[in-house]
Amino acid sequence: MKPLLTKTTKPFLIYVLIVLMVSIPVYYFVVDTIWKSELDEHNQIIVEKTAYEFNQLKLSDEALEKSLELWNHIQPETNIEKITSSQIKRDTVYTYEKHLPFISEQKKERYRCLKKVVYLHNRPYLFTIQTNIEESHETIAVIAMITIFFFVVIVVGLLYLNRRLSSSIWKPFRDTLDQLKTFNLNSQRTIEFPVSDISEFEELNQSLYKLIERNISTYKTQKEFTENASHELQTPLAIIKNKLDLLLQDQDLTEKQYRIAEDMNKALTRSSRINKNLLLLAKIDNNQFDSSEVISFDQLLHQSIGILEEHFEQKSISVSESISKPVQISGNSILTEILINNLIVNAIRHTSPGGSISIRVTDSVFEVSNSGIEKLNMEMLFKRFSKLSTDNSGSGLGLSIIQEICRFHHWNISYRFENSHHIFTVKF
Repeated sequence: MKPLLTKTTKPFLIYVLIVLMVSIPVYYFVVDTIWKSELDEHNQIIVEKTAYEFNQLKLSDEALEKSLELWNHIQPETNIEKITSSQIKRDTVYTYEKHLPFISEQKKERYRCLKKVVYLHNRPYLFTIQTNIEESHETIAVIAMITIFFFVVIVVGLLYLNRRLSSSIWKPFRDTLDQLKTFNLNSQRTIEFPVSDISEFEELNQSLYKLIERNISTYKTQKEFTENASHELQTPLAIIKNKLDLLLQDQDLTEKQYRIAEDMNKALTRSSRINKNLLLLAKIDNNQFDSSEVISFDQLLHQSIGILEEHFEQKSISVSESISKPVQISGNSILTEILINNLIVNAIRHTSPGGSISIRVTDSVFEVSNSGIEKLNMEMLFKRFSKLSTDNSGSGLGLSIIQEICRFHHWNISYRFENSHHIFTVKF
């Protein structure tokens, strides 16, 4: 990602550079055209002045011819020759290049030429004059160098000013951004944005104030509802479960009535588990757990494996362990035990009978791997009440709780599918 200043400056520099490159040939064309126009005017004046001066001398025809011969000899860039009336043509202006062997074999010079018919003693003469065009190439090169120099000066100055102005103009925006980065909805604390004299930034801050206040209010309402609903449901659920347990012990129940009561008991047990999990999530969100305990992770893991041993045997699942001793971490022991149990139970649910589960623990990693057929849906993996298997005994909150526990402890959890194995990794 690129900063905003780069996004705006780069197109500007490209545009200016294109204009500069186009301007150089335009400079050349304009200067060369003006130069030729000035030389044409100069040649015209020389021709007319020379003809006027010769006519003013009142020379005889013989003296005129000698003077013209002498003129042509001492003026190599001009030529005056007598023509007949049939040779009279319109004035001609053109440019040509010629070698200058007396300077260099490779040297060529451009000349601006004019052929004009003048009248000396009322007789037509063809006056040819050629004037060297000064080195316009060198002039254009100098103009181009000066243009590039000032272009560099402008660009460097603009970049410097942009950065200086950006650091001051965008400071309120960056301060607002820093405040948003540290904002935590769980803290339910409003943000104090810095006051800005820029109307757009101040309008942004006011809009963010309102948005955060609404989100805090909504979050607080939802959290209170979840907590209250979970607490209030616990008592009636416990009463109903006790009544069902008593009903199931009644000897007068028919087989059909017993099956109905048993199904109700299973559904009630699942509802009770969901209620407890929702209450646990609410407590984690509210930071109601202490995270400063020193936990013997390896001992908690051995304890959980021992408790779940019966589940491994029921599905004939082979378990391999690679557990470093001792593994000490800082956190909450209750939440850590729940994380371990949920990960292992999740592995058992998604392992076919006769499959395998591998558990690995080091000082920085806790990894649970189980055999499987296909990769789990990554989009639904940690969403609440998502179903990743056909097993309906779970609450659909196990992986969500694992993610929230990791977030509470500032741990990272990841999932991958390799070599027909589901692998969940927690990095401390």
